[in-house]
Amino acid sequence: MPADLQKLVTALARRARAASLVLATAPAEQKNAALARLAELLPASTDALLAANARDLAAAKKNKLTSAQIDRLTLAPERIAQMAEGVRQVAALPDPVGEELERTERPNGLEIRKVRVPIGVIGIIYEARPNVTIDCAVLCLKSGNAAILRGGTESFHTNRMLVEIIHQALSGKSTPPSSSEALAKEDGLPSDAVQLIPTTDRAALTTLLKLDSLIHCIIPRGGEGLIRFVAKNSTIPVIKHFKGVCFVYVDKDADPAMAESIVVNAKVQRPGVCNAAEQLLVHGAVAGTLLPRLARALLAHKVELRCDQASAVILKKHQLAHKSARAADYSTEFLDLIMAVRVVPSLDDAIATVNRDSSAHTDAIVTRDAAAAERFLAGVDSAVVLWNASTRFNDGFEFGLGAEIGISTDRLHARGPMGLRELCSYKYVVTGSGQVRG
Repeated sequence: MPADLQKLVTALARRARAASLVLATAPAEQKNAALARLAELLPASTDALLAANARDLAAAKKNKLTSAQIDRLTLAPERIAQMAEGVRQVAALPDPVGEELERTERPNGLEIRKVRVPIGVIGIIYEARPNVTIDCAVLCLKSGNAAILRGGTESFHTNRMLVEIIHQALSGKSTPPSSSEALAKEDGLPSDAVQLIPTTDRAALTTLLKLDSLIHCIIPRGGEGLIRFVAKNSTIPVIKHFKGVCFVYVDKDADPAMAESIVVNAKVQRPGVCNAAEQLLVHGAVAGTLLPRLARALLAHKVELRCDQASAVILKKHQLAHKSARAADYSTEFLDLIMAVRVVPSLDDAIATVNRDSSAHTDAIVTRDAAAAERFLAGVDSAVVLWNASTRFNDGFEFGLGAEIGISTDRLHARGPMGLRELCSYKYVVTGSGQVRG
């Protein structure tokens, strides 16, 4: 690895650490003022952003990216306006920093408070979507964390311009940037609070992942390959989910109309996202009557059904299109209009199947039986479990968090959608009156 590249990334991390100490004590009003300026600057900078984005789009077409990848990369005035509205929404959320979680008083008179504090420096590694640059930066700023961003090569020029606009908002200035040159010295929050790795060289990422004395947390966002690379190579704690293999279990006491609505929504509404359902389980007591109804509804939306032997027999009897599933289909994240289907003999078998084959991301039960629902909710070991609701609700905005930096299936610190509070740790603040320990 070139020594100058290693020095560059290390110096950037040192500046981020210094900025994080300033942000940790910045008042909410100052952070919100910076976010308000950013919300104004984004639409005011539309021309500069579209020019930078055009460079990325030209390279994307030359490199033969798919139409879906190009769509995710493309900025337009309305998408820029949506980014600005997202910034305003985060600014309006309560500041989590300094929130008192617990307070106790010891017999010796010591007062012990548990107080929410920022994590410190967060490295965020993600792929092509430019809006992620804004989402991650503003969530980190609001929660008092410095952010080091490493976006995808495909959006490099767009991300550089977005970070320049963020720096301008931090500086307290209100004139849109006219070029990608460095900004003048800021007089507001430190510009080092949000930094972009200024190269697409993968060696820079490898260096970043080893700086555990300066960076406190890594959050990768993207495909399973990227996330596994980060988890394997990082000496810094990584908050992640590898994939979303999400289940809907239709119990023997499910309301048929509700079951149809939830299953279709969970699979079809946005099949290419991590909280879309990939797996359908149906209780054997109702599979003969209810599974054909569910299959017809899914087939009407062009969903390919990959069935176990029991479900295949039922669908064949009703002359409904299906394919025989392979073993791998029962634990696959399809991210497409494909769903694996199985019949299970009992609630306990459904719980065991989910715990064995899901990715512990999002799993749902549809039933009118409250006792069965409680057993499922308690027994399924996933980050989010739902009763009579679509898996698509596992989302920071839908949970009232305002926004999310990602969804975690880890078990330490944060699990499920990560909003402002999940971007914080805590510390104990102890107040005495001269006590000493004997």
